[in-house]
Amino acid sequence: MDSYTLIWVRDARSRPVQFAIPKYRVKQAGIAAAVVMLIGLVGTWDYWRLRADNAELAELRVEAFEQREQITLFTNRLEEVGQQLTRVMDLERKVRIIANLPGTAGVGGDDLAELAPHVEGEVALPVGVPIGMGADDSSGFESRNRRGGQGGGGPLPEFGSSSAHDVFFESLDHRAVELGDGASARADSLEVLLGQLDDKRQRLVSSPSIWPSKGWLTSRFGARVSPFTGLRQHHSGIDIAAADGTPIHAPARGRVIFAGRKGPLGNALVLDHGFGVKTVYGHTKEILVKTGDTVERGDRIALIGSSGRSTGPHLHYVVEVKGKTRNPLDYIFD
Repeated sequence: MDSYTLIWVRDARSRPVQFAIPKYRVKQAGIAAAVVMLIGLVGTWDYWRLRADNAELAELRVEAFEQREQITLFTNRLEEVGQQLTRVMDLERKVRIIANLPGTAGVGGDDLAELAPHVEGEVALPVGVPIGMGADDSSGFESRNRRGGQGGGGPLPEFGSSSAHDVFFESLDHRAVELGDGASARADSLEVLLGQLDDKRQRLVSSPSIWPSKGWLTSRFGARVSPFTGLRQHHSGIDIAAADGTPIHAPARGRVIFAGRKGPLGNALVLDHGFGVKTVYGHTKEILVKTGDTVERGDRIALIGSSGRSTGPHLHYVVEVKGKTRNPLDYIFD
């Protein structure tokens, strides 16, 4: 038989109804039903897979957003650290310039020259090595930087799970904060050192240290017999005899606070060098500066003469420290 017969009886009195269904139709219907079920199963599986993927994608988006925020924060930290390190390097350069340390280069132009050139037999400090650390310590300094930088710390965690990412960024952020604090503390320390060095430099620049004029030392500081009275008296400075018109030079940076006639000193000049130090120049022939002028060490300020109470052309040179006269020879180093 090539077909299936279905008999449908509505009730006992009704005539049975027969249906003949070919077997290939039944097979086709079964195949169609199986295909529909398969498609339904595939569709259901794909739906739940997409739903799970969407949920995972949403989580990844949240995680990516958080990581972007962490990266932004870390970038800002690094910028702050970079600014602090730039400040430290600039301060170190200034300190090296003031202290005339090796590794200091001139500023301006392409041809940079070291202010403190390398001396044969001495080990020059490499540029960038922190002050107080010798050349032999530079390798250790670099290795410490590779190990974790200033502030110490162990190795960074490896990337892996989400928690590992969090630990990694927290570690980087913590280390950036440590580096920034360390750089800031170093910069503050260098600023204090810079101020002290600058103060010392100003003191050195403003401290009398050279002969004010060429000539012959004819009278020293202290007790002596006066050439005018024949009596023993205190001589407040030194006398330097020289030819009339010999130049007088400023022994240090200073400001002219007096220029004119000053009793027995004749044409006199007074320089204020700051820090309580003043110098006086008496018996000059001509004063080449005026009150209020600022002079530097070595500038010509007057000419030797014999004005006032004098026995011949010479310079009467006085050094005062906080109002008290001192032996000028203690302030001459050349």
